[in-house]
Amino acid sequence: MANSRADNVIVFDMDSTLIQIECIDEIAALTGAGAQVAAITERAMRGELDFEQSLRERVACLKGVSVNEFEKIFNPLPLTAGAELLISTLQQAGWRTVLVSGGFEWFAERVAAALKLDEYYANVLVTQAMTLTGDVGEPVVDANYKAMQVSRLKQQAAHVVAVGDGANDIAMLEAADLGVAFCAKPALRKVADICIEQPDLSLLLPELKKLGLIS
Repeated sequence: MANSRADNVIVFDMDSTLIQIECIDEIAALTGAGAQVAAITERAMRGELDFEQSLRERVACLKGVSVNEFEKIFNPLPLTAGAELLISTLQQAGWRTVLVSGGFEWFAERVAAALKLDEYYANVLVTQAMTLTGDVGEPVVDANYKAMQVSRLKQQAAHVVAVGDGANDIAMLEAADLGVAFCAKPALRKVADICIEQPDLSLLLPELKKLGLIS
């Protein structure tokens, strides 16, 4: 992964931020456990459950799913409106772009490739013979891990902006120089410097211009 220095860095959550869906809910729909997993996801996003515990409980429900099924979820790639414009504009201005997701690496890898992101970090779904075992690899990308990555990036850049939507992004936004809540849960909006309420990531561009972070 790239380690070049940049004046500014933007860090994104993935599910319901860079993409329109929650991947774990979509995988669960393939197993018939959709309602059960969606309920756990919603409680976690509201901050009512510890993220790692809820992640492990949800992934356990996915045991037996074939990785080949993931293609159905990502065809076509469900990018959020404005994501490509926002990222390409920032990249042209010399920004470094990073994805740090509590979601899954299979999906993060494809989002990062499509958007030409510099780095990506996400949870690994353990597989055996291309089938999910119901386990999550280590380390778990949780709120603390996200904040740790933001803190690392702050040592390498003049400004770090973090963008997310749920309670698992609170520490990340607090660690950043500028925290952006995107169509977010109330818990995240409380700690954000900027709230984007419409589902269009390019709406962040005029906000960054006001702050003099882009011309």
